[in-house]
Amino acid sequence: MEADKIRSINILNSTGGYHMEYENGYVYELMDKGGPTKVTEPYFKEAVNEMMRARTLCAKANAALPDDPSYVRYLEELFGRKLDDIRILTPFTCDFGNRVKFGKGVFINHSAILSASGGIEFEDGVMAAPGLRIATINHDMYDRHTTYTYGKVLVKKNAWLGMGCTICPGVTIGKYAVIAAGAVVTKDVPDYAVVGGVPAKVIKMLDPEQMKD
Repeated sequence: MEADKIRSINILNSTGGYHMEYENGYVYELMDKGGPTKVTEPYFKEAVNEMMRARTLCAKANAALPDDPSYVRYLEELFGRKLDDIRILTPFTCDFGNRVKFGKGVFINHSAILSASGGIEFEDGVMAAPGLRIATINHDMYDRHTTYTYGKVLVKKNAWLGMGCTICPGVTIGKYAVIAAGAVVTKDVPDYAVVGGVPAKVIKMLDPEQMKD
């Protein structure tokens, strides 16, 4: 690979050869481009460290009783921001806290699983019922043990994600859209659409003029 593309430095090692040293953040640049990444490459250690940090903070939050407000502090550390205008109920699982962005007034009910390495963004007013699943990572079909690809998930303003639905990598959920319980969303959802099924399909369209923010 070209040096300007991989942002790495050739370092002379003790045996007289060279090895590659990657700059911090390089693995996330690859993720933002959709990959691929390889778990065998030295740059992936940064991702492994974030996964361990995130899993540890989620475990601490989930160990607290629901009426113990201290659990919120662990989630604030996970996401690196205050959550005064966001409500997340435990149990909650997220493997990359540094890859999730929130707008205002977001609500995520209990038992959500965010596989967030490819990036997840919730715009203002998004609601998620219990058991939400969002995936932003995939295994390569032919090199499935070591190579990953990615796709950011964007959930736009005031979308409603139903109980136990699954959002697949690279999907955008339109503003005011409704995802039915148990749906598996593999394609973008239009604004104001109600979708359901496996794979999810448009059931009907909502009237924008009747929406009450």
